[in-house]
Amino acid sequence: MMKKNPWSWLTLLAITLGHTATANAFDHTYAAWNAVTKQHVHWLQDKVQSRIDYARLKQEGTVSQVTKDFSAVTQTEFDTWSKQQQMAFLINAYNAFTVELILTTYPDLHSIKDLGSLFESPWKHEFFTLLGAQRNLDWIEHDLLRAHYQDPRVHTAIVCASIGCPALNTDAYTANKLDQQLDDGMQRFLSDRTRNRYREGKLEVSSIFKWFKEDFEKGNAGFAHIEDVFARYADRMTDDPQVQAKIRAKSLRITFLDYDWSLNDVSR
Repeated sequence: MMKKNPWSWLTLLAITLGHTATANAFDHTYAAWNAVTKQHVHWLQDKVQSRIDYARLKQEGTVSQVTKDFSAVTQTEFDTWSKQQQMAFLINAYNAFTVELILTTYPDLHSIKDLGSLFESPWKHEFFTLLGAQRNLDWIEHDLLRAHYQDPRVHTAIVCASIGCPALNTDAYTANKLDQQLDDGMQRFLSDRTRNRYREGKLEVSSIFKWFKEDFEKGNAGFAHIEDVFARYADRMTDDPQVQAKIRAKSLRITFLDYDWSLNDVSR
């Protein structure tokens, strides 16, 4: 009679558990979110602004499937990830949940602000689960991204579903590309002459740089003063070499443009 190998069932169990863990592992390539954005986010002709096809998304219901994957991640799992993995996750989650929030009442709104009230802004509305608790968008942005990671470039990566905000990218943010993607976002946003431009002897820039000035002046991402941001991307803000030199010399007065909260809907 053949003697049973006491290790065989342990080996089989380990393999089975390994396959289960692999099957349930979070997808850090964000294939599902990529599929949504590549199909339903459209670049305008200038290639620096994008619009979202909310009508199609509402009809298909695919965003809710993506956000379920985000909600399934536990705090314990999140804590095992690298800093880059955590940041990419939070950026993608913020953007996906923002789109999901718009879809709750679309098409019966003109702005994300319509989803707020006298007592609560839409960014403080706890409408989703993340890392094991009910959360709001402000929690992702202010309590996590701004407080713990302190990279000001994130302000051109997370979006507020508005014309005035940076473009929603058609590519999900991933850990292995995060630094380049954040810099690409800055370049794209500062190339958008509807929101950041030289005009009549001064720089007219997005109010994002006023609201989050302190983030840009903490010395992270190589900026010590808000003027350093525009100096780095001077060639994006104007095609005139002489004006670029003035921006790099930080000799121009800076003014802030009014923010356009209109919905970034492709049909509008």
